Amino acid sequence: MHEMSIALAVIEEVEEAAQRAGDVTVVRSVRLEVGELAGVVPDALAFSFELGCAGTVLEGAELVVDTLPGLARCGPCAHEWAVGMPPLLNCPRCEGGTTELLSGRELRIAAVRWETGAPPAATREPIPEER
Repeated sequence: MHEMSIALAVIEEVEEAAQRAGDVTVVRSVRLEVGELAGVVPDALAFSFELGCAGTVLEGAELVVDTLPGLARCGPCAHEWAVGMPPLLNCPRCEGGTTELLSGRELRIAAVRWETGAPPAATREPIPEER
C-alpha cells in the first residue's frame, strides 16, 4: 500500500515547514491535490494519514483531498478532453493516437492551516486521584 509512504512524505514535509515557521503549535488541516490518474486510493490515504500523524504536531489534523481530472490534448487536431477512468487516450474527435497528458498525475500539498503561538491552556479539570 503506497498510500502510507505518500502520507508519511506529506507529514514530513508539513512538519519541516512547521519547524521552519518556528512557533507552530498545531496543524489543523492539510489540503492535497491528487490527480485521478495518480493511482491513489483516497480512503487508504486518509487512513494512513491519520495513523502517521499520531504523536506529531499534525495529530488530529483534517486531510482534505481535491481530485483533479485527467486531461489530454490531441497532437494532430488540438482537441482537449477529460480522459476518465480507465483513461481514454485516443482522441475522441479524430481518433488520433498522439496524445499529450495535460493533467491527472498530480500529487501536491496545496494548503496547510496551522496555529502559532502559545499552546492553548487546558480546558478540563484534572481527574482527582482515587484514594
